[in-house]
Amino acid sequence: MEINPELEQQVLQIIRNNPEVIVELIQTYQQQQQQQQQARQQEILQQFKNNPQAKIGDSPTTGSTAQKIVLFKFSDFQCPFSAKVQDNLEEFMDKHQDRVTLVFKHLPLANIHPQAIPAAKAAWAAQKQGKFWEYHDGLFAQQNKLGEELYLDIAYSLNLDIEQFNRDYNSQAAINSIQEDIQLAEKIGAYETPFFVMNGETFSGTVELSDMEKTLY
Repeated sequence: MEINPELEQQVLQIIRNNPEVIVELIQTYQQQQQQQQQARQQEILQQFKNNPQAKIGDSPTTGSTAQKIVLFKFSDFQCPFSAKVQDNLEEFMDKHQDRVTLVFKHLPLANIHPQAIPAAKAAWAAQKQGKFWEYHDGLFAQQNKLGEELYLDIAYSLNLDIEQFNRDYNSQAAINSIQEDIQLAEKIGAYETPFFVMNGETFSGTVELSDMEKTLY
């Protein structure tokens, strides 16, 4: 479609004389995009509540096998806040393990934690041999030593098949699985760790036991 040059100049002149109109249009567009994104996030969070099994997938779980009340934890093994919240989380699960299923999702913040992805791959490899939670605890207990040597030391201490561990650790399947968790986190606006989802509600950081229980009830 051809635009009349004279009309085009008139429109450009109006814009030059009223630049605030462009600013308002941009702001309106950004608000609409933000509202749409929030709506999509709320829809996915409802799926976490209504059909948690679909979001659990192959992720490691502990606690209740009923999977009626599910606490999803998005975590980074090199994140100090993820380590700090462990005591509160363990106390919460000790009290409610007959009702609550805890699910671990990987959210390695690789831009600030260089060992986040390697540690996640190591935990994934341990999961393939049924030792995820023991390996998880070992990583957080020795967070200041994260590295190839520690990953093997924990594997040996748990009597893992080291050949299989190394194979799984270096596999594309490990990367793909971790990436799926990251993509799920992005869909609900989780960009920090630890990040939790329970009963369709989200909370993050070093949350207190009382805060977890408020979301539970």
